[in-house]
Amino acid sequence: MQAKTLNGQLIAYRHRPSAGRTVVFANSLGSDQSIWDGVIDRLGRGYGTLTYDLRGHGHSGMSEGFLIADLADDLIALIDHLGLRDVLLCGVSVGGMIAQAVAVKRPDLLSGVILSNTAARIGSDERWLTRIDAVRAQGLDAIADTVLENWFAPAFRAAHPDDWQAHRNMLCRTPARGYAAMCEAIRAADLTGQTATIACPVQCVAGGEDRSVPATRVRGLAELIDGAALHVLEGVAHLPSLETPALMAGLIEGFGQQHPSRLDHGMAVRRSVLGDAHVDRAEGGKTEFDLPFQNLIAESA
Repeated sequence: MQAKTLNGQLIAYRHRPSAGRTVVFANSLGSDQSIWDGVIDRLGRGYGTLTYDLRGHGHSGMSEGFLIADLADDLIALIDHLGLRDVLLCGVSVGGMIAQAVAVKRPDLLSGVILSNTAARIGSDERWLTRIDAVRAQGLDAIADTVLENWFAPAFRAAHPDDWQAHRNMLCRTPARGYAAMCEAIRAADLTGQTATIACPVQCVAGGEDRSVPATRVRGLAELIDGAALHVLEGVAHLPSLETPALMAGLIEGFGQQHPSRLDHGMAVRRSVLGDAHVDRAEGGKTEFDLPFQNLIAESA
């Protein structure tokens, strides 16, 4: 794990560089960056990845009184800090709201966005205020079973009891202050107007069993964004990265193939001019130190 203070916030992250395009992942409420491990393990060779913990979650710093725009600025600062460009951004739930805000504010960073189990507005004031009051009064353990019943389809708990308990532990280790502050940010957010202006390629993903953000709400999000595609995962609930990681990895790879990056185009030109053997030797000699410069050369092609 790595950490960096950006925007006055300590952000814990894991960056795995690669010669290929980087996939950046943004988490859900009450989770940490480990929810993407199964997806990353199943991604094909050549992808770089970046995961991180949201404010008040995981190993990142504690903060209160923030908005979705502030969370988007955190992620933008992290991407800029690492010098990444042309990334695929995949966000789930509130992470999907963050991804929407980043796509509006800094489209130059992105080659495409995957919006999983999210919407331009999630839930009602009453829903969030009830949850905030419960967490502040009783802690996360009091709502944990209800939250996990929303995260997973009904059959998951019986089929994977140990995984269920591990994910429950992850939720309950989230500081109540951080969880409540994130609920406040979601409650205050209505991204409808700005999300309608997103111009980069978008794939929306819904869970057929999702009770937190039903598939009808994700369909509405896809209809809001010009050219956005929709994929409904039947039998899956709110966190497909945990429930069906192989399927999620396949969706990311398929979307990336449909929308090649500048680096992908550049590598294709290099191979057509120089031949596969030469390019393979050059790629094999890359180091972490010269990787950004080598990628810049390839993109320039």
